[in-house]
Amino acid sequence: MRLQKLMLAAPATLALALAWAPVLARPDGARAAEGIHKIQHVIVIMQENRSFDSYFGTYPGANGIPAGVCVGDPLNGGCVRPFHESADKNYGGPHGHGAFVADLDGGKLDGFVGQAEKGSKCKGTEPGCSPCTEGASAQCVDVMGYHDAREIPNYWLYAQNFVLQDNMYEPNSSWSWPEHLFQISAWSAGCKNWSDALSCVEQVEGPPSPDAKPDPYTGEHAISLPWTDITYLLHKHGVSWGYYVFEGSEPDCESDEAMTCTPVKQGAKTPGIWNPLVDFLDVKEDGQMGDVQSLNNFFTGVHRSGECGLPSVSWIDPNGTVSEHPTALVSKGQAYVTTLVNAIMR
Repeated sequence: MRLQKLMLAAPATLALALAWAPVLARPDGARAAEGIHKIQHVIVIMQENRSFDSYFGTYPGANGIPAGVCVGDPLNGGCVRPFHESADKNYGGPHGHGAFVADLDGGKLDGFVGQAEKGSKCKGTEPGCSPCTEGASAQCVDVMGYHDAREIPNYWLYAQNFVLQDNMYEPNSSWSWPEHLFQISAWSAGCKNWSDALSCVEQVEGPPSPDAKPDPYTGEHAISLPWTDITYLLHKHGVSWGYYVFEGSEPDCESDEAMTCTPVKQGAKTPGIWNPLVDFLDVKEDGQMGDVQSLNNFFTGVHRSGECGLPSVSWIDPNGTVSEHPTALVSKGQAYVTTLVNAIMR
């Protein structure tokens, strides 16, 4: 049984590669772009905390939920089988590295229900700590629930008409902050000297929280990330980029193990666990802080008359309401992603 089986809490990513270059020979005799060179715009839409099986575990032909799965329930006894989850609001489970190790349990993959109960601070068999069943409306332990085309028809249509990757894995066994460092730099590290990349070593939980208070004398954020991210290479080769932040609340808690918390505001100029590029020294030194911008600028660019006004590479960061991170509504996240995809395809 492979690592994404059952209900691992991995961010969901939709990458769109848009080909605008001509396929036929050009009038000036120059050779038309071929293969990957036909792609002029790559757009990464990243949502939060849905495993493959929680959305596509029953998709026809996909490598989804194996037959006979039943995960042990330490609190209530017995085991819990995967079930169809019709509720729009889900609760999930903790998703830090400690929870991952417990979920994996040396390869048995039997810790999901127990970790969800632990994350909800369950000590007895009160209703909120009982296993959910299909059609449940009250809070309960729903980590074994899955959705299908009844709740996410647009996502299933994308899978049907485009590509569905049933063997894609989260690169980091941890929570949102290190995961987003991986998204734009393929690394998560801690550093003895925050201006010297050679002092940094891999750190699965990530460096200190980006929401740490700024230096009271300089106003600068307390942590600067000294290793290079992918925008360094884009800038070096003259490839334009943009990181678009949907203002509102952050889609995850600052504590890697917390399931619920008081929302923290996010914006394009605010360092945060979903907005890592403003912390990178190379982004500051290359004068590219302005490329981290509001989501409003994305819609302005994509709707520009007569041409696509987007940079060559774009990342889109949701806010807590539309992120699909429990307890955000599945329907709101799907509607948001559909709006983005429709705007791009038009």
